Amino acid sequence: MKKLVAANWKMNGEGSWSTKPAALASLLGDNMPENVQVLFCPPAVYLDRIATEAGKFGMNAGAQNCHASASGAFTGEISAQMAADCGADYVICGHSERRALFGETDAVVRAKADAVIAAGLSAIICVGETLAYRESGEAEATVEMQLKGSIPTTSTALNTVIAYEPVWAIGTGKTATLDDIEQMHGHIRKVYGQLLGDKSAGKLRIQYGGSVKPANAKEILSAKGVDGALVGGASLKMEDFAKIILAG
Repeated sequence: MKKLVAANWKMNGEGSWSTKPAALASLLGDNMPENVQVLFCPPAVYLDRIATEAGKFGMNAGAQNCHASASGAFTGEISAQMAADCGADYVICGHSERRALFGETDAVVRAKADAVIAAGLSAIICVGETLAYRESGEAEATVEMQLKGSIPTTSTALNTVIAYEPVWAIGTGKTATLDDIEQMHGHIRKVYGQLLGDKSAGKLRIQYGGSVKPANAKEILSAKGVDGALVGGASLKMEDFAKIILAG
């Protein structure tokens, strides 16, 4: 099982960024770790060209979001099938920013993940607690509730990735301790097993996402139960992203 290291560019980029997969491949050279799968998640308007370029180097592309419906009067939205038509292999569902800024509930995330899987893609389902829940000792209970509400019955370890995002560590420069990360990843795997079977849970990939950068990537990616990283700001510069990948 390869570790999935994903670049979430959020609302950043321009057309010229289609050269970034080639730039990354050049930086990695022959040193690309065999146990790492690279994923680019650009803004939707650049998805098709990034998917084309990433594919030339054995890398994957994904969408940052989609609508739960296959089509309809949803101005400004894209469906999972549209993402697939643009070359996506994955779709991020329920990123903490989508939950906080756009009011996405667990039910909405679940519907989106179900649509992603129905389109033949893999869903990266994001969960994570705020600082208030962490400090009150309710981090595990919060994440467990999100998992139970967000994972569709169609989920398997082959079509689902869970991304653990401690909300308080995104874009703040803070990261959870290794003990915190390992404990939460273990809890996520346990809950997934309760929902869909222990056998499936053993093969589930669980990413860590929370201010992953070159300085801490080695430590995080080596932690028990960590099967990759969902990288934000550090994925915008290929020099930094390459160092994170090499740390895998």
